[in-house]
Amino acid sequence: MRLTRHTDYALRVLMYLARKGDGLSTIKEIAGRYGISENHLMKVVHQLGRNGYITTIRGRQGGMRLAAAPDQINIGAVVRSCEDDLRIVECFDSKSNSCSISGACGLAGMIDSALAAFMAVLDGKTLADVIGRSHGLGQALELQ
Repeated sequence: MRLTRHTDYALRVLMYLARKGDGLSTIKEIAGRYGISENHLMKVVHQLGRNGYITTIRGRQGGMRLAAAPDQINIGAVVRSCEDDLRIVECFDSKSNSCSISGACGLAGMIDSALAAFMAVLDGKTLADVIGRSHGLGQALELQ
């Protein structure tokens, strides 16, 4: 399983904002710290705002900050909100499944269980867990 770049960037934005605290941050600032595209980050930030994870303030003195405390932001929920498709194999989609051994194959059940276990771990973690275990994150992001 591989998460999309969109989800990766969303998690990075949330980590940055959590480490920054109450101060506002800009797309330009975050993109510069991570060395990523401002245009792509704009789409990510827009979705995070629509999903209620961040608050955005428009205008010259604008920016963004977390909409909730880090311990209230569930990592599994963030991943689900960012990923369009968590179907790892074709047979998970009954509409497009063309596998000739569907129903007789035991692999799909194993993969489904593995995905459920993966998501269960993420469901048990919050943004506070992520930044709390990231020794040196503030220093790496030059937030000291």
